Amino acid sequence: MGAVTVTSDWPSADGPMTVADLERTPDDGRRYELVDGVLIVSPAPLIPHQVVLLELSVLLDASLPDDLAVVPGVGVRMSDITELVPDLVVVHRRDLAGPKLTLPPLLAVEVRSRSTALFDMNTKKAVYERYGIGSYWIVVPDRERPALLAFELRDGKYEQIAHVVGEEEFLAQQPFGVSFVPDRLVARLPR
Repeated sequence: MGAVTVTSDWPSADGPMTVADLERTPDDGRRYELVDGVLIVSPAPLIPHQVVLLELSVLLDASLPDDLAVVPGVGVRMSDITELVPDLVVVHRRDLAGPKLTLPPLLAVEVRSRSTALFDMNTKKAVYERYGIGSYWIVVPDRERPALLAFELRDGKYEQIAHVVGEEEFLAQQPFGVSFVPDRLVARLPR
């Protein structure tokens, strides 16, 4: 990943960066997120990531209850110093009134990339847990061995409820009933 240029418009090093400061990040294709006042910059997702994200979006949308919505790449403001951008969220339609989400999504999904794998599994998982996002899925878009890890919030902590690989079926109950196999998510990727 390339270097980020900080301009004089950015905050000084005297305090944590805020969500208001985050609004001034460049529109350069990178993903800018904020965790407890620390800026996290990730490279733009590659084509396989986006294809898998689209496949999952379509699959979820086909089973979605009318009062819910699937939304890719929307900012979730968790505090004045924390805002993350999950690859995909499922929310109540009534929560889509503003430019960003300010209430916890029912489901947050990350499609794992090499550059973000540890961040997704550790930092994002901890922040989503702290914010009270009921379900968190990590999709592993490996062409030969696709997988899905699913976590659900129980007593304020994430518990892994599934780790399915290849043709194994994942049957979600939360935030709504849906089933699929990881192989389907990578079926359109070139081998």
